[in-house]
Amino acid sequence: MNRKDCLFADAHLSDVMRQCEQKMLQEIDEFEGNYLLNTSIEDLGEYLENKYKFEPPVLKEDETYIANNGETDVDVRYDPSRWIDDKSKPFYIKGTFAEFAVPFLGDHGLFRFRPSQGYMNTTYGVIKGSEVRLNYTRTDHNGEAMRADFDRNIKMIAEYLGWITNDVAPFNSSLRDKARQRVEWRREKLLKDQGMTSALGFPLKQRPGAPTTYIAPVVRQKLPIQKPVATKEPYKLEPQLEMKEYDHILSIISNMVQVMERSPHAFSKMGEEDLRQHFLVQLNGQYEGQVTGETFNYEGKTDILIRVDGRNIFIAECKFWKGTGVYLDTIDQILGYLSWRDTKTAIILFNRNKDFSAVLSKIPGATKSHANFKRELDWSSETGFRYIFHQRDDKNREVILTVIAFDVPE
Repeated sequence: MNRKDCLFADAHLSDVMRQCEQKMLQEIDEFEGNYLLNTSIEDLGEYLENKYKFEPPVLKEDETYIANNGETDVDVRYDPSRWIDDKSKPFYIKGTFAEFAVPFLGDHGLFRFRPSQGYMNTTYGVIKGSEVRLNYTRTDHNGEAMRADFDRNIKMIAEYLGWITNDVAPFNSSLRDKARQRVEWRREKLLKDQGMTSALGFPLKQRPGAPTTYIAPVVRQKLPIQKPVATKEPYKLEPQLEMKEYDHILSIISNMVQVMERSPHAFSKMGEEDLRQHFLVQLNGQYEGQVTGETFNYEGKTDILIRVDGRNIFIAECKFWKGTGVYLDTIDQILGYLSWRDTKTAIILFNRNKDFSAVLSKIPGATKSHANFKRELDWSSETGFRYIFHQRDDKNREVILTVIAFDVPE
């Protein structure tokens, strides 16, 4: 066997993972500033995680086959059962070989690295494409002995892959958080740099030929990883509605529904506009008359709009549940209301059907089928859901959409 046929015998996997993490951080540090500021942190985290994570190989032993077999010359000069006078040169006799092929899924490069556990004995094999090839020769015709050699070797390889899986699991699970932390740190630095540059009072001249990104070599992935696309136009800092305030607005709406539930007869005949008016009254009590209904905004009139200092901080639409088709149209409607700077939205669903549980079960699937859906967020609510969408003309401009469903008495 050649040294190159040794498996799990090159660099230590722990060193490889450490180098891989450093390459990821270096790539973040080399991102062009405006690209970094204009790209969603979550999208960058997902991209970097997928690019730098390891995919431990998994053997498909049930698909093992004989790739090649036949007659071959076997050097027997070191066979202790044979008397060979001159062992300084090969002594060949005819034998039989069989090449076993075991398909696998995952990163083929991981067969080279040493996990934290291992055997003293060397494990041999050849990686050919997405297969492990194991070659055995015998000078007799003992097929059972050859199969026993194969079984012993493939069992050892499977154990090594199990140790590799255990080693890379914590590394993979920590990648996205580490990427996000580095991205957030660099974004904060860039914004502080902008503030300092503005304070100097002189125009900034762009340096021609500045690098845009650094692509680091990694273990090859099965599919290409697409880097998020974003504008490199100068980033403009926009005021943001704090999540605490956003949740407070939604709590006012929820509290109003509790009033409806306690006095069902008073609200049983009300339509969407009448119900909306009750929310407006409560919200105006908190936001000093800055809450409006049926207000023109961007491409249409939104049911509830809260505006502070000329800035839209909250947009909501009220609808009765009339099936998933109408619900998806409502998402389109609210996205059409948004200008580039609007990022906090809500859909308030009123249900007068008999089976409220069935309505709740349909909302997640319908939402995720929308073309602008990006991901779901954790949100503690029995009848509410929270999602991230992207605006229609900018995939990196993210919109928080909270959907709250209420069972309104009929």
